[in-house]
Amino acid sequence: MGPMPDEAPAPGPETSPPSAAAVAPPETKEDWETRFKYLFADFENFRRRTAKERELATQQARGALLRELLPLLEAFRAATGSVARLSPTDPLRRGFELLDREWTTFLRHEGVEPVAEVGRPFHAGEAEAVGEAAASDAALDGMVHEVVQQGYRFFGGLLRPAKVIVARGKGPERLAPAEVEAGGDRPEAES
Repeated sequence: MGPMPDEAPAPGPETSPPSAAAVAPPETKEDWETRFKYLFADFENFRRRTAKERELATQQARGALLRELLPLLEAFRAATGSVARLSPTDPLRRGFELLDREWTTFLRHEGVEPVAEVGRPFHAGEAEAVGEAAASDAALDGMVHEVVQQGYRFFGGLLRPAKVIVARGKGPERLAPAEVEAGGDRPEAES
């Protein structure tokens, strides 16, 4: 049985008083100020790091939710294409057009951008080539000929890659990267 609360423990090697060499000298005001500055800087770094981690976790959760909404958006867009043959004054068509504007506004507000566009250069980092088509004036060799499934960017990262058909084969020459950035349509034929 151990010592009772009102009994003092028996002196032994574990409870012997500290030696004079083990006692630290009293700290000065400057030591406390330095210690405070280091602790304050550590706390500020911790606060910034946790804020960034919280923001990243929020962004990842939003990305996961948006990824789950993409099939719903695609089904809606397919339905919108079906009602496009109705009269422009038809209430069903007008309702679909209103919802389409709302979807577009929502996606823009969330930072979601489409990645593939017909006539733009194919980028393997943002799209998968699921087929090839003959190059033409509308889609030069190496350009996107058709978008099978749209892909989306979300805050600079890829939410989902696009599935596209790439123009290949004989036809007008491919644009050089500098010409594409400059907005050129096709290389000029040399005389």
